[in-house]
Amino acid sequence: MATDTATLEPTGSTPATGENLLIDPYDRHVSYLRVSVTDRCDFRCVYCMSENMTFLPKSDVLSLEELDRLCSAFVTRGVRKLRISGGEPLVRRDIMWLFERLGRHLVTGALEELTLTTNGSQLERYATALYAAGVRRVNVSIDTLDPHKFGLITRWGKLDKVIGGIEAAAAAGLKIKINAVALKGVNDDEIHDLVSWCGERGFDLTFIEVMPLGEIGGEARLDQYWPLSMVRAELKKQWTLNDIDDTTGGPARYVRVAETGGRIGFITPMTHNFCESCNRVRLTCTGTLYMCLGQEDAADLRAPLRENDEPLLMNAIDEAIGRKPKGHDFIIDRRRASPSVSRHMSVTGG
Repeated sequence: MATDTATLEPTGSTPATGENLLIDPYDRHVSYLRVSVTDRCDFRCVYCMSENMTFLPKSDVLSLEELDRLCSAFVTRGVRKLRISGGEPLVRRDIMWLFERLGRHLVTGALEELTLTTNGSQLERYATALYAAGVRRVNVSIDTLDPHKFGLITRWGKLDKVIGGIEAAAAAGLKIKINAVALKGVNDDEIHDLVSWCGERGFDLTFIEVMPLGEIGGEARLDQYWPLSMVRAELKKQWTLNDIDDTTGGPARYVRVAETGGRIGFITPMTHNFCESCNRVRLTCTGTLYMCLGQEDAADLRAPLRENDEPLLMNAIDEAIGRKPKGHDFIIDRRRASPSVSRHMSVTGG
């Protein structure tokens, strides 16, 4: 792939220190950037998208070269973990070029981890190349082990293809974590099966509460919403859950399952605000930086990036981090039918 003739990106970054770090108003070091490389996806999950989505025009989307330059700028400012997401990141044309480019920061030690969140549909094709680029673990979204229900939840997805992708990723040496959104009346009868299935294969499992982002059509989020306090109570009927202090840099709180030795995480944006230790910001494929998943405030980094002016870009990043809020304000109840945030989850990548 051809690259821009004039760029801001460093050829080999070293770890940032001291005053170069990104520190927000609450003295939190922003060291984790989640990057949505596309708003497009080959699924239409009922809690994430409307079935008839309108996607961004190509001119609005950053090129892969621009994404590399922007991610690299954050690495020079102390970001130690990059998570690539979408939409579905692996449907973006030539996406492996970006992984290979970002992998150079792993070699220098400036970047600690390069990871991926995916629906698994393309993993069979890309697993080996991802490992070669420096990726060592992936999060795969799979909410049910029932093929029929999987089709209903994803609208377009095929469970056997995702399972094949997971198996290919494990064979390539990638560590797997399964992400499952807890959906009342949908997969609430399967949580024990998911624990067992992941435990047998050595996969981590994380349960996530449904979040009020974007209009999703006829489905009502209040009807989908299942508090993870209730999920945990149900799990304790069959499994011994021991609290542990493990962290992967994200908001999950973990337990160890005594019977399987596996690890379960709980992400609870609704029932427990996990914002006090938030170290992450989210970049969209248009170059918009969201300082909080649950707030609308954002900063445009595309304009200064395309000016090819490094001080201008760094100032824009600093100004944005200076506005990072203390936390989010997610609400799901009968009195608030509209989503707390108007953009779909696919825009910021979770």
